[in-house]
Amino acid sequence: MINPSVFKAYDVRGLYPSEITEELFHQLGRAFVAYLGPGKYAVTRDMRTSSPSLTAAFIDGATLQGGTMIDYGLLGTDQMYFAVAADQLDGGAQITASHNPGEYNGCKMVRAEAFPLSGEAGIKEMKEMILAGAIPAPPARRGTVESRAIMDRYIEHVLSFVDPAAIKPFNVVLDAGSGVAGLIAPRLFDRLACRTTRLCFDVDGTFPNHEANPLIEENRADITAAVIAQKADIGIAWDGDADRCFFIDGSGEFIAGDFITALLAEAFLLQTPGQAVIYDVRASYAVKDIVAQYHGTALMNRVGHAFIKRRMREENAVFGGEVTGHYYFRDNFFADNGFIPALMILDLMSKKGMSLRDLLKPLREKYFISGEINTKVANMGIADRKIQELATAYAGGHLYMLDGVSVEFPDWHFNVRQSNTEPLLRLNLEGLTPEIMEKRRDEVLAIIRG
Repeated sequence: MINPSVFKAYDVRGLYPSEITEELFHQLGRAFVAYLGPGKYAVTRDMRTSSPSLTAAFIDGATLQGGTMIDYGLLGTDQMYFAVAADQLDGGAQITASHNPGEYNGCKMVRAEAFPLSGEAGIKEMKEMILAGAIPAPPARRGTVESRAIMDRYIEHVLSFVDPAAIKPFNVVLDAGSGVAGLIAPRLFDRLACRTTRLCFDVDGTFPNHEANPLIEENRADITAAVIAQKADIGIAWDGDADRCFFIDGSGEFIAGDFITALLAEAFLLQTPGQAVIYDVRASYAVKDIVAQYHGTALMNRVGHAFIKRRMREENAVFGGEVTGHYYFRDNFFADNGFIPALMILDLMSKKGMSLRDLLKPLREKYFISGEINTKVANMGIADRKIQELATAYAGGHLYMLDGVSVEFPDWHFNVRQSNTEPLLRLNLEGLTPEIMEKRRDEVLAIIRG
């Protein structure tokens, strides 16, 4: 019996083997090819202990349905995106549960040009086919499987975003979290002058040290301690499938994704002034202020990679960022990537002759962010009602209903939106002083929780 809840907004994901099984992935492979049509598709997998058998089942289903499958092996989600776009394939699948603990697994899927399948287009249709037992009959001829390597081309592509020789010999602590970054980061950092301390670089899907989710504070304990002990200039950590990277400054302080978005926007606009930059509704004013400073165009957008990638194509935006650590690049086929940001932040530090802490100092002195605060709700009806209450309560501000409710005032702003995956309301709020931020945060939370 298949649990319908494994079909998420952006992927298929759940506990292995109670929810995610080889039989489900065999059907998913079939439904994937039935939805996109006969063609050539990339398959990659992460380091989880269940990934090899799930990958084999997915490939078996996809070839049964007539798909030509190219197996690129053990890699991260970024490399799957790159393979699909660079090799001009019809789509691809990465077997991964991203940042989730080892007992989870799942699948992220894209069509041609690495454009994501989502709950709105693709995943919904596959779910309906599988649950109804309505996958079309396989063709008479089974598809084929071939193995192919992409790593060398991928490394050269990522390095093309900077001049490796111009990056100064910083003292850097890296934490791969036992994920696939342990395969990729050495190939990049061995080309730089940086001195590196490398934590959890043994690729191990049992996660013997800590989970590969740097957004959770306890998972950053090792890298934070190492940055302080080594007096490092910067710490960089990745999630399990290495499509997101996270930064820690020389004092051991974790850096919010919207501040990194602002710095990356600056890095791109220094190279190519006047470009469009996409940012999500939760982000700090720091993003649009820095984009304006460099005569770019800052465009607010819905949360979620399918929405950001579509808008980036429409606007030909040079860069896009989300506060959760997803960063998107026009010259990376409009896809997100977990290694380009690491190189570009080091490049910006080199060009400006400043530490990461110094780069962040003007932002930290001006913008005070609440971080994401989650509130459980009993059902989506209550969530919708709370969003309407907030829209009414703050009707005097500049109101957007782009993704939940966003309201802007001269000295503070907030966004409250429903989670795509859980019965939660998520609040992100910013004030131009700590006192304004705290007062308004408590005020908005009182309405949400009242």
